Amino acid sequence: MLASLLLTAALSGKPPAPARTPAPPASTDPVLVGAGDIADCRSDGDEKTAALLDQIPGTVFTLGDNVYEAGKPEEFRQCYEPSWGRHRQRTRPAAGNHDYRTSGAAGYFGYFGSSAGDPTKGYYSYDLGKWHVVVLNSNCGDVPGGCGAGSPQERWLREDLDAHPVRCTVAMWHHPRFSSAKHGDTVVMADLWRTLYEKGVDVTLAGHDHDYERFAPMDADGRANPSRGIRSFVVGTGGKSFYTFEKIHATSEVRNGDTFGVLKLTLHPDSYDWEFVPAEGGKFRDSGSGSCH
Repeated sequence: MLASLLLTAALSGKPPAPARTPAPPASTDPVLVGAGDIADCRSDGDEKTAALLDQIPGTVFTLGDNVYEAGKPEEFRQCYEPSWGRHRQRTRPAAGNHDYRTSGAAGYFGYFGSSAGDPTKGYYSYDLGKWHVVVLNSNCGDVPGGCGAGSPQERWLREDLDAHPVRCTVAMWHHPRFSSAKHGDTVVMADLWRTLYEKGVDVTLAGHDHDYERFAPMDADGRANPSRGIRSFVVGTGGKSFYTFEKIHATSEVRNGDTFGVLKLTLHPDSYDWEFVPAEGGKFRDSGSGSCH
């Protein structure tokens, strides 16, 4: 073959074309991509982050406060549907406090349907590749029994994690257990966080504070634990607005409060990659990798 190429080149007077290197096969590992604090008809931030979703395949997650101000059915139609709504068929959402400004979060559950779980609970789980994904309801005053130890939700969480003894698990909800920004720590999520830690969950995602923050792996009390701690992200960058940082946690590793964007998680069988992808005009980025416990 090489001799034939050289002979053809000699007769034509042109150098032989370089042999093509086959492109590496595309990764087949599943992707989770999304953010919280998303749509507002008075902001174009959600249109900018929805444009990112147009280019990123995978399962879309939301981290609550899907549409402002009150999660009304008409707000979902008028403000969420034109942007993130075009990805509804591949979205697994979480509910936020603004979604519950409509009684029972009826607009939220009506819009997302079965993808949002049982509307009397608002928490559910599913499998994605080799990973198990848990979606909790941090609107503790609206969840029957609340979020404390021994509550129906906490008991369900224990049973769900016991029933899915996979190596890698990610959990998500709206109000962050730990945050350095405006709203700060959500103490009522302490018991659910402790259960997640005890059961070896690897990654958690939350919104509520309108910023991006990445924490070092933490134990049940928020102390650094690199060997088996939970790596936590706050991703309230879906398009609503921005908050400032106030009291910085010792375990806070990366923070940004002026860039809309989405977090992309690539879920490998025993590890994960994260990448914060900024919307048009944003320059902040964050990326890295971690191993499952």
